[in-house]
Amino acid sequence: MDYVYGPGRNHLFVPGPVNIPEPVIRAMNRNNEDYRSPAIPAMTKTLLEDVKKIFKTTTGTPFLIPTTGTGAWESALTNTLSPGDRIVSFLIGQFSLLWIDQQQRLNFNVDAVESDWGQGANLDILAEKLAADHTHTIKAICIVHNETATGVTNNLATVRKLLDHYRHPALLLVDGVSSICALDFRMDEWGVDVALTGSQKALSLPTGIGIVCASPNALEASKSSKSVRVFFDWNDYLKFYKLGTFWPYTPSIQLLYGLRAALDLIFEEGLDNVIARHSRLGKATRLAVEAWGLKNCTQKEEWYSDTVTAVLVPPYIDSTEIVRRAWKRYNLSLGLGLNKVAGKVFRIGHLGNLNELQLLGCLAGVEMILKDVGYPVKLGSGVAAACAYLQNNIPMIPSRI
Repeated sequence: MDYVYGPGRNHLFVPGPVNIPEPVIRAMNRNNEDYRSPAIPAMTKTLLEDVKKIFKTTTGTPFLIPTTGTGAWESALTNTLSPGDRIVSFLIGQFSLLWIDQQQRLNFNVDAVESDWGQGANLDILAEKLAADHTHTIKAICIVHNETATGVTNNLATVRKLLDHYRHPALLLVDGVSSICALDFRMDEWGVDVALTGSQKALSLPTGIGIVCASPNALEASKSSKSVRVFFDWNDYLKFYKLGTFWPYTPSIQLLYGLRAALDLIFEEGLDNVIARHSRLGKATRLAVEAWGLKNCTQKEEWYSDTVTAVLVPPYIDSTEIVRRAWKRYNLSLGLGLNKVAGKVFRIGHLGNLNELQLLGCLAGVEMILKDVGYPVKLGSGVAAACAYLQNNIPMIPSRI
């Protein structure tokens, strides 16, 4: 029973947590088990092997930590760096801001590169800093791949090219919370040293697993890192990996079974097909926004996100009222504008286990809400624009051909 009941299903279109598919819910509907029995280590071994596939790595070492993305952030930082180490970090929205705050509170020397919210990371400034850093005082580059607050996706391949061009040894640490398993992500090819995501995003699980993947360089750096760490210490995990039991403390048995089911669904669809589906959903949403006569918060096409669209509203409309009315009248959950863009944008999340017809229902709801709050939208305009694109681009479902 819902805490606040509404008939039918809640239409969940925040950019995480996302819809959980029925097979995953069923897989998690089980009793507790002894995680020291042979069954859980055997399953964990397959999970660790298969998780590497969503990062597109053969050399990385994954860690399934009972935590959120925030804990995964801390794990990435404290295992590879020492207090006082210089970090170049990009501030482009609320979640990059929060990661920078964590970096500062952990006593790293943070060199923050700020851009307007709606812009991507300023890589020209990164080039200047790398070129000037002859003594390699920069120990890490921290970047959010997909800034969920503004719908901005950064170009990680270019970051790696800059590091290679200047022959700089800084580690590349990437927040892929709202990108991995939905956007193109290539850990090995792009030379990412630590990548991380959360179970509640594109994996379509409940919150509770922070998935961190470390390159050989990152594991080597962890040997000399002087940051205090206990719960997030990779070394504790590695000891139990060698023993074949895998867990230094109690995992969530139900989430592990859910992760197994979630990965099976992704691999059945095909990871590249999953990424292509998100591309269609993102494009359809942007076409709807354009048909409504509204603007995307993201200022350039090269930064458009295929997992979330932040929609700018006219000055006479408070976007918070759009989100409030969506929930109260239409049982539709949209994302609020956060911090600098509070009241100025609402966010449509289109990631995870989601199809095109579900998205069209959301877009229809948004149109009615825009009408409710006094915006002169033509009902059906955004839905029609999205339909025209999707009808020409949705492939046959492979398993049903």
